[in-house]
Order: sequence, then structure tokens, then C-alpha cells
Amino acid sequence: MVRPWLMVISSMLALLLACGAGGQGSGGEGMVKDFVPQDFSALKGMKGFSDKALELHFTLYQGYVKNTNLLAQELAKMAAQNQTASPAYAELKRRFGWEFNGMRLHELYFGNLGGKEPLAADSKLKKKIEANFGSFDQWAADFKATGAMRGIGWVVLCEDPVSGRLFNVWINEHDLGHLAGVTPLLIMDVFEHAFIPDYGLKRAEYIQAFFDNINWKAVEGRMGK
Repeated sequence: MVRPWLMVISSMLALLLACGAGGQGSGGEGMVKDFVPQDFSALKGMKGFSDKALELHFTLYQGYVKNTNLLAQELAKMAAQNQTASPAYAELKRRFGWEFNGMRLHELYFGNLGGKEPLAADSKLKKKIEANFGSFDQWAADFKATGAMRGIGWVVLCEDPVSGRLFNVWINEHDLGHLAGVTPLLIMDVFEHAFIPDYGLKRAEYIQAFFDNINWKAVEGRMGK
């Protein structure tokens, strides 16, 4: 039997994410401004990625931005109305991390694409990769193998600011698998929408196309000092 409050939460989520709720966060004095979708249209024409597939991906990303703003607005509204003990508030609070990470991971993913040059042999990042993985090729093989695992998710090369170590990490969905406190350096989307429009089930070919277009300057710029 479906509990009545679960039906209410489900209806609220559907209405909120489809149509929006509450006022715009950027409208009132002293209000926190909404997140604004970034423009990644310069990636169009990138070899190995069709413009149609990129446009679909951009639209999906924009949906995460919209839903992050809607959830932030609704949570603030419920908090102001002293509804924080309600099941609806708890479910929206849990949903917020999924939408926010979906927004931010896509921004990092698109932001590390569009490059045409390989990682410089004398770069700080390459030296650190070699120190952590033995060689660049060994790191790349591990990163690709992580991306080839069954299931949807993300692959992230991240840097631990405490130890200075690098890790290739699998993130399931958007909110499970993150290492606390690390800095994401290189992000690859391996959700089906990222590769099926162009490659069908040939995920390995998509992964190679991703590697052929990495913007290594952007990746290295995310490293700690």
C-alpha cells in the first residue's frame, strides 16, 4: 500500500521539477542569485562528437541548472515556513545534492573538452600522474578501464589536497562515490546519453574520442598550488 505522504512528495517533486515553484531567487533584494547555465556552444564541431549529440547534452545540463534553482527556492521557502520536519522537506533536501552535482559535474566535463594538444611532457600534471601511476599510459589505461565498467556514472581523476595523491574514481549517478575533500581534475561522463547518440553501445570508441579532445590546460589549471 502506498503511503499518502509518499504520494504527496511524488506529486510535489513532479510539479516542482516540471513547472517550478516559488519566486525566483534573483528577484528580491538580499536574495541569493540563481545559478546561470554556462555556454559551451564553442564545443560544436569537435571531432568525434556530433553537434546534435552535444545540443542534446547541453539541454540536459540546463535542466540540472533549472532544477537546482527550483529546489533551492522551495527548500528556502519550506524552511521559512517551519516545515523542516516534514517528509517532503527531507526528500527535497536529498534530491538537491543529486541535481546540484548533476549541474556541476557537467560543467566540469564540458570545461575539460575542446583541447587539441596532448599533455606536455614537462607539465606539472604529467609528472604527478607518472609519480602516482607509474606512467601516463598506465594512468590512461586505468582511467579508461574505469569508464568501461558496466553501469552509468562518471569517471573522475581527482587530487587529494592533504596527501597530494591522485585517484581515478567512479561516481555512481551524481551523488554516490565522491571522495570527501578531493579536487576533481578530469571528468568523463559515461551516462548513456553521453555516447549512445554517436556511438551506440561502442563505449570504448566514445572514451577514445573523449581522450582525443581533452583540454589539458583546463585540467592542469584545476590542480592545487
